[in-house]
Amino acid sequence: MRLILLGPPGAGKGTQADVLAAHYGVPHVSTGDLFRYNLRQGTPVGLEAKGYLDRGVLVADDVTGRMVAERIDREDAAPGFILDGYPRNLAQGEDLEEMLRVRRLHLDRAVAVDVPEDVVLSRITGRRLCPSCGATYHILYSPPAQEGRCDRCGAELLQRPDDRAETVTVRLGVYRDETAPLLAFYRERNLLETVSGLGSVDEVTARIREVLHD
Repeated sequence: MRLILLGPPGAGKGTQADVLAAHYGVPHVSTGDLFRYNLRQGTPVGLEAKGYLDRGVLVADDVTGRMVAERIDREDAAPGFILDGYPRNLAQGEDLEEMLRVRRLHLDRAVAVDVPEDVVLSRITGRRLCPSCGATYHILYSPPAQEGRCDRCGAELLQRPDDRAETVTVRLGVYRDETAPLLAFYRERNLLETVSGLGSVDEVTARIREVLHD
């Protein structure tokens, strides 16, 4: 199974990628994880990426692509992979197409997890983090027993800057402008399936497996 998960931030792609990767016995390839690994290991491509990040700009598509290529060349990805966070624009979509072509591989499906923007805002802006022990909460779905305080250690909970409404609104704009055009890209190739991202994790997983005819 070689699968791409698409969708706005907060759609639950990472959670679904973990579940599907375990089901199909293939790795969950997250660009966020790849960046962290290569930066931590100080790999050549990681040092290139660091140069962009230190300047506060997006990492170049070809650098991200090389990280992904190196990852899918590992032995555990021979049976397939679940891509999460890549491609994020049309240029990366074309890069991935060429990457697979030269390896004589093919993409099975691109699944778009569809979640309305108001739900995305609620999901992300409701997140809270304990800076002391790392516990995570959500003010609606998994609130602490005492408002604003960690159940484990009693520390004051914080909202990450990335989870603030103004930041999420910007991220949604970037998704609409850069990533949403990939839906047409994969639709033209008869690879796109769209499922609702509303409901429980199990419900969304069942929808994805249904469109994959599993």
